[in-house]
Amino acid sequence: MAFTRQAAARRRRALLAFTYLVPAIAMYVAFAIVPLLYTAWLSFFDWDGITPGTWTGLSNYAEVVQNPELRGALVHAAVFVVFYSILPIAIGLVLAGLLGRGARRGWGAIRTIIFLPQVVPLVAVGIAWRWMYADDGTVNQVLRAVGLGSVARAWLGDFTLALPAVGLVGTWVMTGLCTVFFLAGMQKIDVSLFEAARLDGAGAVREFLSLIVPLLRQEIAVAMTITVIAALASFDVVFATTGGGPGTQTTVPGVLIYRLAFTEGQVGTACAMATVLSALIFAVVICINRLAREKP
Repeated sequence: MAFTRQAAARRRRALLAFTYLVPAIAMYVAFAIVPLLYTAWLSFFDWDGITPGTWTGLSNYAEVVQNPELRGALVHAAVFVVFYSILPIAIGLVLAGLLGRGARRGWGAIRTIIFLPQVVPLVAVGIAWRWMYADDGTVNQVLRAVGLGSVARAWLGDFTLALPAVGLVGTWVMTGLCTVFFLAGMQKIDVSLFEAARLDGAGAVREFLSLIVPLLRQEIAVAMTITVIAALASFDVVFATTGGGPGTQTTVPGVLIYRLAFTEGQVGTACAMATVLSALIFAVVICINRLAREKP
């Protein structure tokens, strides 16, 4: 009798969980899976977005592979991985290590200030930084005020420095997110481990490298996944600051897909490029998760 009641309770819990999951799964399928599959389907057509499309098979993918502009956009996206992921994670770890060793009073305000760039819409961020990078913007005004007027320039119009200038905007946006991740992760670290390390004579640097970084492995993996996806799928900041210019110096796959689909009327090629980009992001995420997986 007791076994029957337990089985019935398990069935009720399973039914209740299924009832709650169905709407979420339905929304995910409707707004994520279906558009993805439809994009992949359109990638096999030569379509301008208005007139009926023509089946072309894999020709759009062949064009994607042969397109030198796409290869350049992927290189720019790889550079963005440095600014959107590697630098924010490194800076976030350092900030988390410093804040985690200090007093806890005022942590809420500090986290809010650090996380603030994540709250601001990326289009607004791009517009604000475009003004700051202008010839008479904040960046050049500060440089001239400290006697470095010879360094001042129209940063977003410089063929050499436009890409790193936009990348630094991504660093500013992502650093707060990474820092908050790592601060939250540090709360699970047993305080006795820090005390034992200090008794063994470990300094701040050794404690950071030997204790904090290894114990935040999972948080680093999550932060790297989110930031790498943001780098490879970047669009808002680039479009609002440079539009992919000067020339094609800051063109990334997202901007190129937008141009092909909405400006040049090559929807099939744009869908093929979007499908390739999605597959690339998926492969990178799998690699990150495997590397971050704890050894048995």
